[in-house]
Amino acid sequence: MTDSGSPLFNIPKAMSTQHPDNAFLPPFATDPEVLKGEDEIAEADFVFSTLGCDEQMWDYEGKGADIDVVMKLLVAHPEFFQEHRLGKDVFLTIRIPNPTAEKGMRKRAEEALHNVTTSFDLAQQFYQNADTAPIFEVNLPFTTSADEAYWVYRYYQTYVARSYGQAKSPDMPLGDWLGESLPERINVIPLVEDRDNLLHIDDLVKGYLLRIEKMEQLPTHLRVFLARSDPALNYGLLSATLLNKIALQRLESLEKTSGVPIFPIIGVGGVPFRGNFRPGYVDSVLQEYPSVQTFSVQSSFKFDNAPEVVREEIQKIREHNRGQATSIDELRAVDIIDRYTKAYQQQVERLAPLVNTVAPLIPRRRDRRLHIGLYGYSRT
Repeated sequence: MTDSGSPLFNIPKAMSTQHPDNAFLPPFATDPEVLKGEDEIAEADFVFSTLGCDEQMWDYEGKGADIDVVMKLLVAHPEFFQEHRLGKDVFLTIRIPNPTAEKGMRKRAEEALHNVTTSFDLAQQFYQNADTAPIFEVNLPFTTSADEAYWVYRYYQTYVARSYGQAKSPDMPLGDWLGESLPERINVIPLVEDRDNLLHIDDLVKGYLLRIEKMEQLPTHLRVFLARSDPALNYGLLSATLLNKIALQRLESLEKTSGVPIFPIIGVGGVPFRGNFRPGYVDSVLQEYPSVQTFSVQSSFKFDNAPEVVREEIQKIREHNRGQATSIDELRAVDIIDRYTKAYQQQVERLAPLVNTVAPLIPRRRDRRLHIGLYGYSRT
């Protein structure tokens, strides 16, 4: 269901993200404290060409995002991107604000979606009229219903990738003047972060698939993003691990019944509490979540370790072949989650004053504002 040049493209495995969890800044940083602006363009180039990641998440949520990222990447490193085609060999996946949950940022979602078609035109020139879209997938954070994901999908197809028909401005056909808006459709990746929807993720995803099927036909595949680090902040480490295992088991079952290949993404951080995904522990995390296709490579993974070490670990990720989900007793797991979460949240309340005292001393590493709504970001 993409215009990426293949009905089932090369699903990425190592997704570089812009999470600000790093202690050290990379050598290309121009600011002594934070990564911002042109630094993030350099970062995308760096993770592709030096570290070997096959995907970069480009974040429009909670921060300023350079809308010219595709043009700047192609201009900055043309030799690399001629050899490694953007949208076919390496991937740029945008994360948009969820208009339902983040009302102050909802117009940025519209801007990001329109940038998909602008990027297509730029890439078409660079690749000499090739039909590969450099961006054709979007992450939707805080997804809590099938409707939210479907609205993004439907908005893009109806208002962004629209046909101009006979419309003129003022006396020239708009299609001749502005060109067609491509790709015709995008893949929406629901990012599920809260307890209830992780436990019933199959219902949410099934509802989304049914809405698309009524509109046209089932997609060739679907990627689903599971939060791991934020649920740990909200519900505790053990609860987050069990929630993800239940979600992965349910996605595997849905894949069998729906006939649609589902490729899970998991958002793991570097410290043990957030997932322990860092050099030296990659093998154990791959074994912990055997059915996951794509693992997030956050900033501490990339910048707090020597590049040659990071490159070797990312190679492990890319050579890993996903297997079956870990079998788990869901009733027993939910009972443990409920009891563990209650005890954890009581302890967090007592620790909150100390945390709030220390938190201002932690240096910022990204020019971004915090998420709103979940404890993991708002620190309420």
